[in-house]
Amino acid sequence: MALDAAALRGHLNGVPDTDEVLTGLLGAATAHVEAMLGYEIDDAIEFPAGTPADIEHAVLMLAAHWYENREASIAGVAIMAIPFGLEDIIRNHRSYTYG
Repeated sequence: MALDAAALRGHLNGVPDTDEVLTGLLGAATAHVEAMLGYEIDDAIEFPAGTPADIEHAVLMLAAHWYENREASIAGVAIMAIPFGLEDIIRNHRSYTYG
């Protein structure tokens, strides 16, 4: 996967924050998406041609959401769930196991 702080900075329209902050958010978002998928994003068995662009976009969407909404709750503001579309992207690639 080619996602790094520079990719997230571009997704966030060039925010001035440090690479340390962006790298941390990117790592957390990657781990969360992997947990939702049920496997690692860099899994060569699941993705022999490399990580699909929509999965990478889902990671960027989540990291951007967490960047913009750094607190679990904010007084006087409507609280939003994970960005619309993230679950739709994950659903297309998720590993479902029964039994």
